[in-house]
Amino acid sequence: MCSHPTWGFATPTSPPTAAGANSPVFEPLTLGNGATLPNRIAKAAMEENMAAPGQLPGNELDTLYRRWSAGGAGLLISGNVMVHDAALTGPAGVVLDGDQPLEPFRRWAAAAKSGGSRVWMQINHPGRQVQANMPGVARAPSAKRLDVGKQSGLFAEPTAMTESQIRETIDRFAATARLAEEAGFDGVEIHAAHGYLLSQFLSPLSNLRTDEWGGSLDGRARLLVEVVRAVRAAVAPDFAVAVKLNSADFQRGGFEAADARRVIDMVAPLSVNLVELSGGSYESPAMSGSPDPSGDVRTRAREAYFLELATELAATSPIPLMLTGGITRLPVAEEVLGEGVAVVGMGSALAMDPDLPDAWRRDASAKVTIAPVTIKNKTIGSAMSMARVRSQLRRLGAGKATRPGANPWLAFAVDQVRQRIALRHYRRWLAAREGRR
Repeated sequence: MCSHPTWGFATPTSPPTAAGANSPVFEPLTLGNGATLPNRIAKAAMEENMAAPGQLPGNELDTLYRRWSAGGAGLLISGNVMVHDAALTGPAGVVLDGDQPLEPFRRWAAAAKSGGSRVWMQINHPGRQVQANMPGVARAPSAKRLDVGKQSGLFAEPTAMTESQIRETIDRFAATARLAEEAGFDGVEIHAAHGYLLSQFLSPLSNLRTDEWGGSLDGRARLLVEVVRAVRAAVAPDFAVAVKLNSADFQRGGFEAADARRVIDMVAPLSVNLVELSGGSYESPAMSGSPDPSGDVRTRAREAYFLELATELAATSPIPLMLTGGITRLPVAEEVLGEGVAVVGMGSALAMDPDLPDAWRRDASAKVTIAPVTIKNKTIGSAMSMARVRSQLRRLGAGKATRPGANPWLAFAVDQVRQRIALRHYRRWLAAREGRR
Protein backbone atom coordinates (compact mmCIF):
# COMPACT_ATOMS: atom_id res chain seq x y z
CA MET A 1 0.00 0.00 0.00
CA CYS A 2 1.19 3.50 -0.69
CA SER A 3 -0.03 7.02 -0.07
CA HIS A 4 0.65 10.38 -1.65
CA PRO A 5 1.07 13.12 0.96
CA THR A 6 0.21 15.94 -1.46
CA TRP A 7 -3.31 14.65 -2.04
CA GLY A 8 -4.16 13.64 1.51
CA PHE A 9 -4.84 9.94 1.08
CA ALA A 10 -5.94 7.96 4.11
CA THR A 11 -4.80 4.37 3.91
CA PRO A 12 -7.32 2.06 5.62
CA THR A 13 -5.72 0.26 8.56
CA SER A 14 -8.75 -1.83 9.57
CA PRO A 15 -11.97 -3.14 8.03
CA PRO A 16 -14.69 -0.50 7.62
CA THR A 17 -17.18 -0.06 10.44
CA ALA A 18 -20.87 -0.86 9.98
CA ALA A 19 -21.40 2.69 8.79
CA GLY A 20 -18.91 3.90 6.21
CA ALA A 21 -19.33 7.65 6.80
CA ASN A 22 -15.80 7.90 8.23
CA SER A 23 -14.27 6.15 5.25
CA PRO A 24 -11.55 8.01 3.33
CA VAL A 25 -13.85 7.68 0.32
CA PHE A 26 -15.90 10.53 1.82
CA GLU A 27 -12.98 12.90 2.37
CA PRO A 28 -12.95 15.99 0.11
CA LEU A 29 -10.26 16.47 -2.52
CA THR A 30 -8.85 19.85 -3.52
CA LEU A 31 -7.48 19.91 -7.06
CA GLY A 32 -4.64 21.96 -8.45
CA ASN A 33 -7.02 24.62 -9.81
CA GLY A 34 -8.36 25.27 -6.30
CA ALA A 35 -11.68 23.48 -6.85
CA THR A 36 -12.77 20.97 -4.21
CA LEU A 37 -14.63 17.74 -4.85
CA PRO A 38 -16.97 16.93 -1.91
CA ASN A 39 -15.77 13.32 -1.80
CA ARG A 40 -13.65 10.81 -3.74
CA ILE A 41 -16.55 9.11 -5.58
CA ALA A 42 -17.09 10.01 -9.22
CA LYS A 43 -19.88 8.88 -11.49
CA ALA A 44 -17.76 7.95 -14.50
CA ALA A 45 -18.90 8.71 -18.02
CA MET A 46 -21.24 6.26 -19.68
CA GLU A 47 -22.53 6.64 -23.22
CA GLU A 48 -26.17 7.37 -22.51
CA ASN A 49 -27.37 7.87 -26.11
CA MET A 50 -30.32 9.81 -24.68
CA ALA A 51 -30.20 13.05 -26.65
CA ALA A 52 -33.43 14.96 -27.14
CA PRO A 53 -34.35 16.29 -30.62
CA GLY A 54 -31.58 18.48 -32.03
CA GLN A 55 -28.86 16.33 -30.37
CA LEU A 56 -29.45 18.29 -27.16
CA PRO A 57 -29.76 17.34 -23.50
CA GLY A 58 -33.43 17.18 -22.55
CA ASN A 59 -35.71 16.26 -19.67
CA GLU A 60 -34.51 12.66 -19.50
CA LEU A 61 -30.87 13.62 -19.03
CA ASP A 62 -31.82 16.35 -16.56
CA THR A 63 -33.81 13.84 -14.48
CA LEU A 64 -31.02 11.25 -14.67
CA TYR A 65 -28.31 13.63 -13.49
CA ARG A 66 -30.51 15.13 -10.79
CA ARG A 67 -31.00 11.59 -9.53
CA TRP A 68 -27.28 10.90 -9.48
CA SER A 69 -26.55 14.17 -7.71
CA ALA A 70 -29.04 13.24 -4.99
CA GLY A 71 -27.29 9.87 -4.53
CA GLY A 72 -24.12 11.25 -2.97
CA ALA A 73 -21.36 11.07 -5.61
CA GLY A 74 -18.98 14.02 -5.31
CA LEU A 75 -18.33 14.32 -9.04
CA LEU A 76 -20.53 13.55 -12.05
CA ILE A 77 -18.83 13.20 -15.42
CA SER A 78 -21.25 13.35 -18.32
CA GLY A 79 -21.49 10.79 -21.07
CA ASN A 80 -19.42 11.87 -24.04
CA VAL A 81 -20.51 15.10 -25.69
CA MET A 82 -19.39 15.27 -29.28
CA VAL A 83 -17.27 18.16 -30.54
CA HIS A 84 -18.08 17.53 -34.25
CA ASP A 85 -21.70 17.33 -35.37
CA ALA A 86 -20.81 15.00 -38.25
CA ALA A 87 -18.82 12.53 -36.12
CA LEU A 88 -20.85 10.78 -33.41
CA THR A 89 -20.29 7.55 -31.51
CA GLY A 90 -24.02 6.87 -31.81
CA PRO A 91 -27.06 8.56 -33.40
CA ALA A 92 -28.55 9.72 -30.09
CA GLY A 93 -25.40 11.46 -28.93
CA VAL A 94 -25.31 14.99 -27.56
CA VAL A 95 -23.48 17.62 -29.63
CA LEU A 96 -22.15 20.94 -28.34
CA ASP A 97 -20.77 23.47 -30.80
CA GLY A 98 -21.33 27.12 -31.64
CA ASP A 99 -24.59 26.40 -33.49
CA GLN A 100 -26.30 24.75 -30.52
CA PRO A 101 -28.48 26.67 -28.02
CA LEU A 102 -26.86 26.84 -24.58
CA GLU A 103 -29.98 26.88 -22.43
CA PRO A 104 -30.52 23.08 -22.51
CA PHE A 105 -26.91 22.63 -21.36
CA ARG A 106 -27.44 25.16 -18.56
CA ARG A 107 -30.44 23.17 -17.33
CA TRP A 108 -28.42 19.96 -17.52
CA ALA A 109 -25.54 21.42 -15.49
CA ALA A 110 -27.92 22.83 -12.89
CA ALA A 111 -29.68 19.48 -12.51
CA ALA A 112 -26.34 17.69 -12.06
CA LYS A 113 -25.28 20.13 -9.33
CA SER A 114 -28.64 20.21 -7.55
CA GLY A 115 -27.59 17.72 -4.86
CA GLY A 116 -24.16 19.21 -4.22
CA SER A 117 -22.11 17.31 -6.81
CA ARG A 118 -19.60 18.89 -9.14
CA VAL A 119 -20.20 18.21 -12.83
CA TRP A 120 -17.71 17.89 -15.68
CA MET A 121 -18.56 17.44 -19.33
CA GLN A 122 -16.70 14.69 -21.13
CA ILE A 123 -15.83 15.92 -24.63
CA ASN A 124 -14.99 13.51 -27.39
CA HIS A 125 -14.47 12.74 -31.07
CA PRO A 126 -15.00 9.12 -32.22
CA GLY A 127 -12.48 9.06 -35.05
CA ARG A 128 -12.87 5.70 -36.81
CA GLN A 129 -15.19 4.23 -34.16
CA VAL A 130 -18.25 5.22 -36.19
CA GLN A 131 -20.95 2.88 -37.41
CA ALA A 132 -20.96 2.28 -41.15
CA ASN A 133 -24.60 3.36 -41.45
CA MET A 134 -24.02 6.76 -39.86
CA PRO A 135 -23.95 9.90 -42.00
CA GLY A 136 -21.11 12.34 -41.65
CA VAL A 137 -17.41 11.52 -41.54
CA ALA A 138 -15.10 8.79 -40.25
CA ARG A 139 -11.66 10.28 -39.77
CA ALA A 140 -8.65 8.69 -38.15
CA PRO A 141 -4.90 9.10 -37.94
CA SER A 142 -4.57 6.48 -40.70
CA ALA A 143 -6.94 4.81 -43.14
CA LYS A 144 -7.11 1.63 -41.08
CA ARG A 145 -10.48 0.15 -40.26
CA LEU A 146 -11.45 -1.33 -36.91
CA ASP A 147 -10.73 -5.03 -36.68
CA VAL A 148 -13.45 -6.68 -34.65
CA GLY A 149 -13.62 -9.92 -36.60
CA LYS A 150 -16.89 -10.74 -38.27
CA GLN A 151 -18.42 -7.46 -37.06
CA SER A 152 -15.78 -5.26 -38.73
CA GLY A 153 -18.17 -4.40 -41.56
CA LEU A 154 -20.45 -2.64 -39.08
CA PHE A 155 -17.89 0.15 -38.83
CA ALA A 156 -17.02 2.80 -41.39
CA GLU A 157 -13.91 2.82 -43.57
CA PRO A 158 -11.95 5.78 -42.19
CA THR A 159 -9.92 8.33 -44.10
CA ALA A 160 -6.56 9.60 -42.85
CA MET A 161 -6.87 13.11 -41.44
CA THR A 162 -5.23 16.00 -43.22
CA GLU A 163 -3.26 18.67 -41.40
CA SER A 164 -6.15 21.12 -41.71
CA GLN A 165 -8.62 18.55 -40.33
CA ILE A 166 -6.34 17.94 -37.36
CA ARG A 167 -6.12 21.67 -36.66
CA GLU A 168 -9.89 22.01 -37.05
CA THR A 169 -10.41 19.21 -34.52
CA ILE A 170 -8.18 20.93 -31.98
CA ASP A 171 -10.29 24.07 -32.39
CA ARG A 172 -13.49 22.05 -31.95
CA PHE A 173 -12.37 20.63 -28.61
CA ALA A 174 -11.45 24.10 -27.37
CA ALA A 175 -14.76 25.60 -28.53
CA THR A 176 -16.81 22.90 -26.82
CA ALA A 177 -14.87 23.34 -23.57
CA ARG A 178 -15.46 27.10 -23.63
CA LEU A 179 -19.20 26.57 -24.19
CA ALA A 180 -19.34 23.99 -21.38
CA GLU A 181 -17.89 26.55 -19.00
CA GLU A 182 -20.39 29.16 -20.19
CA ALA A 183 -23.22 26.69 -19.59
CA GLY A 184 -22.23 26.23 -15.95
CA PHE A 185 -20.22 23.02 -15.95
CA ASP A 186 -17.34 22.90 -13.46
CA GLY A 187 -14.89 21.29 -15.84
CA VAL A 188 -14.33 19.10 -18.88
CA GLU A 189 -12.77 15.70 -19.35
CA ILE A 190 -10.97 15.19 -22.65
CA HIS A 191 -11.58 11.60 -23.78
CA ALA A 192 -8.32 10.04 -24.94
CA ALA A 193 -9.16 6.42 -24.08
CA HIS A 194 -11.26 3.48 -25.32
CA GLY A 195 -10.08 3.68 -28.90
CA TYR A 196 -11.66 7.04 -29.80
CA LEU A 197 -9.83 9.59 -31.92
CA LEU A 198 -7.22 10.84 -29.44
CA SER A 199 -6.61 7.27 -28.31
CA GLN A 200 -6.24 6.22 -31.95
CA PHE A 201 -3.47 8.76 -32.38
CA LEU A 202 -1.73 7.45 -29.24
CA SER A 203 -1.71 3.82 -30.39
CA PRO A 204 1.03 2.56 -32.74
CA LEU A 205 -1.49 0.00 -34.03
CA SER A 206 -3.90 2.61 -35.41
CA ASN A 207 -1.52 5.53 -35.98
CA LEU A 208 0.71 4.62 -38.92
CA ARG A 209 1.58 8.21 -39.83
CA THR A 210 5.13 9.21 -40.64
CA ASP A 211 4.64 12.97 -40.19
CA GLU A 212 4.84 15.01 -37.00
CA TRP A 213 1.51 13.53 -35.76
CA GLY A 214 2.83 9.94 -35.75
CA GLY A 215 5.93 7.82 -35.37
CA SER A 216 7.39 8.02 -31.86
CA LEU A 217 5.21 8.44 -28.80
CA ASP A 218 6.04 12.15 -28.80
CA GLY A 219 4.51 12.41 -32.26
CA ARG A 220 1.54 10.18 -31.51
CA ALA A 221 0.77 12.16 -28.33
CA ARG A 222 1.06 15.50 -30.08
CA LEU A 223 -2.67 15.77 -30.88
CA LEU A 224 -3.66 15.14 -27.27
CA VAL A 225 -1.08 17.64 -26.02
CA GLU A 226 -2.29 20.29 -28.49
CA VAL A 227 -5.93 19.65 -27.57
CA VAL A 228 -5.14 20.01 -23.86
CA ARG A 229 -3.18 23.19 -24.50
CA ALA A 230 -6.01 24.71 -26.57
CA VAL A 231 -8.69 23.73 -24.06
CA ARG A 232 -6.73 25.12 -21.13
CA ALA A 233 -6.25 28.41 -22.99
CA ALA A 234 -9.98 28.64 -23.78
CA VAL A 235 -11.24 28.36 -20.18
CA ALA A 236 -10.64 30.07 -16.86
CA PRO A 237 -7.83 28.88 -14.56
CA ASP A 238 -10.34 27.63 -11.96
CA PHE A 239 -12.23 25.55 -14.54
CA ALA A 240 -11.15 21.92 -14.25
CA VAL A 241 -9.48 20.18 -17.18
CA ALA A 242 -9.11 16.41 -16.96
CA VAL A 243 -7.94 13.71 -19.36
CA LYS A 244 -9.27 10.17 -19.67
CA LEU A 245 -6.41 7.87 -20.66
CA ASN A 246 -5.96 4.16 -21.17
CA SER A 247 -3.62 2.59 -18.65
CA ALA A 248 -3.15 0.13 -21.53
CA ASP A 249 -5.22 -0.89 -24.55
CA PHE A 250 -4.62 -4.65 -24.04
CA GLN A 251 -3.48 -5.36 -27.58
CA ARG A 252 -0.06 -6.74 -28.38
CA GLY A 253 2.18 -3.98 -29.63
CA GLY A 254 -0.31 -1.30 -28.63
CA PHE A 255 -0.41 1.49 -26.05
CA GLU A 256 1.11 0.26 -22.78
CA ALA A 257 1.47 1.37 -19.17
CA ALA A 258 4.94 2.79 -19.85
CA ASP A 259 3.40 4.94 -22.60
CA ALA A 260 0.66 6.10 -20.22
CA ARG A 261 3.28 7.17 -17.69
CA ARG A 262 5.06 9.28 -20.31
CA VAL A 263 1.82 10.84 -21.54
CA ILE A 264 0.86 11.81 -17.99
CA ASP A 265 4.22 13.55 -17.68
CA MET A 266 3.58 15.34 -21.00
CA VAL A 267 0.23 16.83 -19.94
CA ALA A 268 1.20 17.62 -16.34
CA PRO A 269 2.84 20.99 -17.19
CA LEU A 270 -0.35 22.05 -19.01
CA SER A 271 -2.40 22.46 -15.80
CA VAL A 272 -4.33 19.22 -16.13
CA ASN A 273 -6.15 18.68 -12.83
CA LEU A 274 -6.94 14.96 -12.98
CA VAL A 275 -6.20 11.94 -15.17
CA GLU A 276 -8.79 9.17 -15.25
CA LEU A 277 -7.36 5.73 -16.00
CA SER A 278 -9.32 3.08 -17.83
CA GLY A 279 -8.41 0.63 -20.56
CA GLY A 280 -9.38 -1.11 -23.77
CA SER A 281 -11.16 -0.18 -26.99
CA TYR A 282 -13.84 -1.57 -29.28
CA GLU A 283 -11.23 -4.06 -30.49
CA SER A 284 -10.41 -5.18 -26.94
CA PRO A 285 -13.25 -4.04 -24.66
CA ALA A 286 -11.51 -4.34 -21.31
CA MET A 287 -13.51 -1.31 -20.05
CA SER A 288 -16.58 -3.60 -20.05
CA GLY A 289 -14.79 -6.21 -17.98
CA SER A 290 -14.16 -8.26 -21.11
CA PRO A 291 -10.54 -7.87 -22.14
CA ASP A 292 -9.14 -9.75 -25.07
CA PRO A 293 -8.53 -13.36 -23.95
CA SER A 294 -4.97 -12.97 -25.17
CA GLY A 295 -4.51 -9.81 -23.11
CA ASP A 296 -3.35 -9.03 -19.58
CA VAL A 297 -4.68 -11.61 -17.11
CA ARG A 298 -4.53 -9.04 -14.32
CA THR A 299 -7.71 -7.40 -15.61
CA ARG A 300 -9.89 -10.53 -15.38
CA ALA A 301 -12.47 -11.76 -12.90
CA ARG A 302 -12.08 -9.04 -10.29
CA GLU A 303 -13.27 -5.65 -9.27
CA ALA A 304 -11.11 -2.62 -10.05
CA TYR A 305 -10.03 -4.09 -13.38
CA PHE A 306 -7.04 -1.79 -13.83
CA LEU A 307 -5.84 -1.36 -10.24
CA GLU A 308 -2.44 -3.00 -10.68
CA LEU A 309 -1.56 -0.75 -13.60
CA ALA A 310 -2.99 2.30 -11.83
CA THR A 311 -0.89 1.54 -8.75
CA GLU A 312 2.24 1.54 -10.87
CA LEU A 313 1.29 4.85 -12.47
CA ALA A 314 0.23 6.50 -9.18
CA ALA A 315 3.69 5.90 -7.74
CA THR A 316 5.18 8.49 -10.11
CA SER A 317 2.25 10.58 -11.34
CA PRO A 318 2.51 14.35 -10.78
CA ILE A 319 -1.27 14.59 -11.31
CA PRO A 320 -4.04 13.09 -9.14
CA LEU A 321 -5.41 9.92 -10.73
CA MET A 322 -8.94 8.53 -10.96
CA LEU A 323 -9.52 4.82 -11.52
CA THR A 324 -12.63 3.46 -13.22
CA GLY A 325 -13.63 -0.11 -13.95
CA GLY A 326 -15.68 -2.66 -12.04
CA ILE A 327 -15.81 -1.12 -8.54
CA THR A 328 -18.99 -2.04 -6.64
CA ARG A 329 -17.97 -2.34 -2.95
CA LEU A 330 -16.65 0.11 -0.36
CA PRO A 331 -13.67 -2.05 0.73
CA VAL A 332 -12.51 -2.16 -2.90
CA ALA A 333 -12.93 1.61 -3.23
CA GLU A 334 -10.83 2.04 -0.09
CA GLU A 335 -8.20 -0.31 -1.50
CA VAL A 336 -8.03 1.87 -4.61
CA LEU A 337 -7.45 5.00 -2.52
CA GLY A 338 -4.90 3.18 -0.42
CA GLU A 339 -2.85 2.44 -3.52
CA GLY A 340 -2.37 6.14 -4.23
CA VAL A 341 -5.34 6.82 -6.51
CA ALA A 342 -7.20 10.03 -5.66
CA VAL A 343 -10.71 9.40 -7.01
CA VAL A 344 -12.81 6.24 -7.39
CA GLY A 345 -14.81 6.16 -10.62
CA MET A 346 -17.94 4.05 -10.95
CA GLY A 347 -20.17 3.61 -13.97
CA SER A 348 -22.33 0.50 -14.17
CA ALA A 349 -22.71 0.29 -10.39
CA LEU A 350 -24.29 3.75 -10.26
CA ALA A 351 -26.45 2.95 -13.26
CA MET A 352 -27.91 0.07 -11.26
CA ASP A 353 -28.03 1.91 -7.92
CA PRO A 354 -27.65 5.71 -8.07
CA ASP A 355 -27.86 5.84 -4.24
CA LEU A 356 -24.86 3.58 -3.66
CA PRO A 357 -22.60 6.36 -2.24
CA ASP A 358 -25.21 7.30 0.37
CA ALA A 359 -25.81 3.59 1.04
CA TRP A 360 -22.11 3.20 1.82
CA ARG A 361 -22.35 6.01 4.36
CA ARG A 362 -25.03 4.07 6.24
CA ASP A 363 -23.76 0.52 5.70
CA ALA A 364 -20.22 -0.30 4.62
CA SER A 365 -21.36 -3.70 3.35
CA ALA A 366 -23.76 -2.23 0.76
CA LYS A 367 -22.93 -3.32 -2.76
CA VAL A 368 -24.28 -3.81 -6.24
CA THR A 369 -24.16 -7.19 -7.92
CA ILE A 370 -23.92 -7.06 -11.70
CA ALA A 371 -24.17 -10.38 -13.50
CA PRO A 372 -21.58 -10.61 -16.30
CA VAL A 373 -22.62 -11.07 -19.90
CA THR A 374 -20.99 -14.35 -20.84
CA ILE A 375 -20.89 -14.95 -24.57
CA LYS A 376 -17.84 -15.82 -26.61
CA ASN A 377 -18.02 -12.91 -29.05
CA LYS A 378 -16.36 -10.10 -27.11
CA THR A 379 -17.71 -7.34 -29.39
CA ILE A 380 -21.33 -8.45 -29.09
CA GLY A 381 -20.86 -9.14 -25.38
CA SER A 382 -19.57 -5.63 -24.79
CA ALA A 383 -22.44 -4.14 -26.81
CA MET A 384 -24.95 -6.16 -24.78
CA SER A 385 -23.38 -4.99 -21.51
CA MET A 386 -23.63 -1.37 -22.60
CA ALA A 387 -27.22 -1.85 -23.82
CA ARG A 388 -28.19 -3.26 -20.42
CA VAL A 389 -26.64 -0.25 -18.70
CA ARG A 390 -28.39 2.16 -21.06
CA SER A 391 -31.72 0.49 -20.34
CA GLN A 392 -31.25 1.36 -16.66
CA LEU A 393 -30.23 4.93 -17.48
CA ARG A 394 -33.44 5.37 -19.46
CA ARG A 395 -35.46 4.08 -16.51
CA LEU A 396 -33.78 6.56 -14.19
CA GLY A 397 -34.30 9.32 -16.75
CA ALA A 398 -38.01 8.49 -16.74
CA GLY A 399 -38.15 8.71 -12.96
CA LYS A 400 -38.45 4.93 -12.50
CA ALA A 401 -36.58 2.45 -10.33
CA THR A 402 -33.84 0.37 -11.92
CA ARG A 403 -34.03 -3.35 -12.71
CA PRO A 404 -30.48 -4.67 -12.26
CA GLY A 405 -31.54 -8.16 -13.37
CA ALA A 406 -32.66 -6.97 -16.80
CA ASN A 407 -32.14 -9.51 -19.57
CA PRO A 408 -29.13 -8.34 -21.63
CA TRP A 409 -30.49 -9.96 -24.80
CA LEU A 410 -33.76 -8.05 -24.50
CA ALA A 411 -31.93 -4.84 -23.62
CA PHE A 412 -29.74 -5.28 -26.70
CA ALA A 413 -32.77 -5.85 -28.96
CA VAL A 414 -34.55 -2.78 -27.60
CA ASP A 415 -31.37 -0.76 -27.97
CA GLN A 416 -31.07 -1.72 -31.63
CA VAL A 417 -34.62 -0.53 -32.34
CA ARG A 418 -34.01 2.75 -30.52
CA GLN A 419 -30.76 3.22 -32.45
CA ARG A 420 -32.54 2.83 -35.79
CA ILE A 421 -35.16 5.41 -34.82
CA ALA A 422 -32.50 7.79 -33.53
CA LEU A 423 -30.51 7.33 -36.74
CA ARG A 424 -33.43 8.59 -38.84
CA HIS A 425 -33.72 11.69 -36.64
CA TYR A 426 -29.97 12.31 -36.73
CA ARG A 427 -29.82 12.00 -40.52
CA ARG A 428 -32.52 14.66 -40.92
CA TRP A 429 -30.94 16.95 -38.34
CA LEU A 430 -27.45 16.76 -39.85
CA ALA A 431 -28.76 17.23 -43.41
CA ALA A 432 -30.70 20.31 -42.33
CA ARG A 433 -27.62 21.73 -40.65
CA GLU A 434 -25.42 21.12 -43.65
CA GLY A 435 -28.06 22.66 -45.91
CA ARG A 436 -27.83 25.92 -43.96
CA ARG A 437 -24.07 26.19 -44.31
